[in-house]
Amino acid sequence: MNHFFNEATWEKEWKDRGAAILEKMKRAGIEPSRDFDHKARTFNEQSFNEEGRKRTKRIMNWLEGQGVQFENASVLDIGAASGVFSVPFAERGAHVTAVESSIPLVELLTENFAKFPDDKVKIIPERFEDIDVQERGWSQAFDLVFVSMCPVIVDWGSVEKILDCASQYCYISMPVGSTELSLIHEIWPLVTGQSFRTKHTEMGYLLHLLYLKGYAYESLITRETKTMEYSRDEALQEMMVWLRRHDLPADDRNRKIVADYLDQAYPSGKVTVQQSGRYGKVLIRLQDQNMYTRD
Repeated sequence: MNHFFNEATWEKEWKDRGAAILEKMKRAGIEPSRDFDHKARTFNEQSFNEEGRKRTKRIMNWLEGQGVQFENASVLDIGAASGVFSVPFAERGAHVTAVESSIPLVELLTENFAKFPDDKVKIIPERFEDIDVQERGWSQAFDLVFVSMCPVIVDWGSVEKILDCASQYCYISMPVGSTELSLIHEIWPLVTGQSFRTKHTEMGYLLHLLYLKGYAYESLITRETKTMEYSRDEALQEMMVWLRRHDLPADDRNRKIVADYLDQAYPSGKVTVQQSGRYGKVLIRLQDQNMYTRD
């Protein structure tokens, strides 16, 4: 039981797990900072369609409901993608610094930022992991640091680097369990002979260490679902990536199994997929640590 309240134990467990996950992705040929390159345009379309804008608005409204103000605020958006949050932050009056390392996403982000004046938005086309916060002058430089579903968080050390940039608030969202993709549930039994089972992810480490280290924060766990549409070729490519992520061979046998299934189940060539899962959101208060109440 003593280990339950031991910060060092939890830090080591998370660090070891993060290192194991990164090694697993390396073996599978997956570079996290490049993972969205091949589907950047599709991701951008999904982010700014009606369903995507509603998801973004819900999160931003939740933040405002906790006292976060965007007008004239300085915001650091780490893993900004094509601007799914950076754009509405700027629309609500914030000065946004967007960090994104994927070149295709940076190109789309530049397009989406075109309507704003240069003093309103700034793009940093680098990996956050490679940025020296002190050298850049970013220590406590931003009213809000925002990190949504970004693979930059791999252990407590990466969280500390993010927190160092924030002066008032830090928002972090992460999966609570492995993502549930309807197509995976269809294909997994064909490849493995077993049903697909979700696994717990690193959100538990984050929340417990924030608790142990004395931070003030609000947290929220919800189930979210979005609809995606792929061509058969895109769906095949996506499933091969998923198999590699789960230590299964993306070999000729499995490629044929997936391709044959897609041909049979989706003769129109359009593959509609439901992506769902439990996602955690945490807002860390670095200044006023009292419970926020609206006047």
